[in-house]
Amino acid sequence: MAFIEGITIFCIVASYAVALAADIVHLAWPRSVPRLIGTTFGAAGLLAHTGVLVHSLLLAEPAISLASPVGSLLFLSWILAVFYLYGSIHHRRLTWGVFILPVVLGLVILAGMLGGPLGRGTRPTVEAIARGWSVDWGVVHGVLVLLAGVGVSVGFVASVMYLVKARRLQTKIAPEHGMKLLSLERLEEMNRRAILWAFPLLTAGLLVGIALLLQQGDGLEAWGHLKILSTVALWVVFVILLYLRYAVHLRGRRVALWTIASFVLLLFILVSAHPYVLEGAR
Repeated sequence: MAFIEGITIFCIVASYAVALAADIVHLAWPRSVPRLIGTTFGAAGLLAHTGVLVHSLLLAEPAISLASPVGSLLFLSWILAVFYLYGSIHHRRLTWGVFILPVVLGLVILAGMLGGPLGRGTRPTVEAIARGWSVDWGVVHGVLVLLAGVGVSVGFVASVMYLVKARRLQTKIAPEHGMKLLSLERLEEMNRRAILWAFPLLTAGLLVGIALLLQQGDGLEAWGHLKILSTVALWVVFVILLYLRYAVHLRGRRVALWTIASFVLLLFILVSAHPYVLEGAR
């Protein structure tokens, strides 16, 4: 079974890698063939990726869990892969996959290195849910943090695009040569919307997580855990970002760099083991 799971992860990574290579070739040779190859392999990778998640959720034992680093990484990379495929079709004239696919690839590879697609959870039963509200709210906590992670990742991609675009304008590279990106204003708006999307979700997820910790009654031990500290640090970075944007009216490169820092913190959160395992998720 582990051998089959390893092959599946390899197929996902290989498909996304070919799609990324095709998009890079398209930069040097802007023809429809590499674009078509990239979109086809990107769709194939997304299909295999979806198959892994569906199998892990509905058939596998143990089932995938958002509380596990592997589960979080695979779900987040899947959502970003959907975002990539939509953008590559909707923004066909723009350089899109070169920025998003490396993030997707990195998350999938990291998930594979951490132990394959299956996490360490089981599908909650009616009996498990009846034993306590922590099972339901544990799922809510995981989903909120995951959706906040999507906003952080989109903001990260927009920030990298912004820095590249600003650099190209600074060096006076002709717009028709090489990468074709959104304008600085649209990239800044994309980053702003991602932050506004992520902050309330992260806040809600953090509050639910604190409530769960209080219910667990583990004392101060769990509060010093890397995952919790990273989540609090990410929330503080978001507060700083909102302050810089709306109070100081700071824009441009500094906001982009703060957003990139928030993505680094997100990776710490995703790869860190959870300080406790939810009842019924063992």
